[in-house]
Amino acid sequence: MHRHFFEHRMHRSRHGWGGRMEGHAERHEHRRGRRFGRFFDHGDLRFVILALLEEQPRHGYELIKELEERTGGAYRPSAGVIYPTLALLEDEGLIRQAGGDTGRKLFEVTDTGKAELDKNRTGVEAVFGRMEEAAQSAGPGRPRLGRAMMNLGMALRNRMGRPITAEELDRIVAIIDDTAAAIERS
Repeated sequence: MHRHFFEHRMHRSRHGWGGRMEGHAERHEHRRGRRFGRFFDHGDLRFVILALLEEQPRHGYELIKELEERTGGAYRPSAGVIYPTLALLEDEGLIRQAGGDTGRKLFEVTDTGKAELDKNRTGVEAVFGRMEEAAQSAGPGRPRLGRAMMNLGMALRNRMGRPITAEELDRIVAIIDDTAAAIERS
């Protein structure tokens, strides 16, 4: 693990920030036979975020949802991945906060960010291609279904975290069983 970190730091120091993505499409030719490995190699998510912000300014939550939708639900980054990446991109001057009337931070790409993105456009397009391939394989309803399942799981965890009577538990179990039967009939 330390060797990989050291090699990345050395690569970055020799080639600048953009050196990581250059040649990216060639590195992934061996993956064509695989289903869907990782969407992002180390550092790729930064460029994907830049590309999404180039399309339009977005909040962190909007980036999470957009990535989930573009992969057909096959990949959903956590807030613990997106927000630190946004902070890093902002520190590096590649994005900046745009005006927004809500309490959430709205980000847009800077001219410096656009230049870095342009240097690595081929690699970014390769990543978007893998994302589109995953979305097509997943089918049209997968992101919505995945969100619904997460909502159910969260509701159950929240409810079971409080005291519950035997009658309330029976009612919850009946709702879930009825829902499962209705899905099977549909």
